[in-house]
Amino acid sequence: MLRKRARIVRVRNVQHLQASAQAAQAEGRVATLENSAARLVSLRGSLEPTPGVLFAAALSGAGELSMRLDAARHGMTDAIVEARASAGRLAEARLAARIRQEGAEKLGEQARAAYAEWREKKQATPHRRKAGGER
Repeated sequence: MLRKRARIVRVRNVQHLQASAQAAQAEGRVATLENSAARLVSLRGSLEPTPGVLFAAALSGAGELSMRLDAARHGMTDAIVEARASAGRLAEARLAARIRQEGAEKLGEQARAAYAEWREKKQATPHRRKAGGER
């Protein structure tokens, strides 16, 4: 039973590590998408016309590029929302894995304590000789 509990503890530990890694990756995806959206906003802001003489072609090109940047940023909104939801689900899975790991660790500790108690009782009892055995 002790070996079985130790194995369960190891398995739960690995499951928690995997869930943690997946949650961290999801958080990384969210951060990357949010960073990209922020970069699009800053790029869009840098296309504002400056006072002075401008050619119509340059103004038109900047306007079209601004529209495309806005469209790309708005298109990223769904991806960011989905990435946040995924990160939330994976964070909950990580928490559930941690709870299962802690439960397995407690059961392992109880099994070790029960085994130690059993060994202590076994050592405390005198050995009996088998009936009919030699002396």
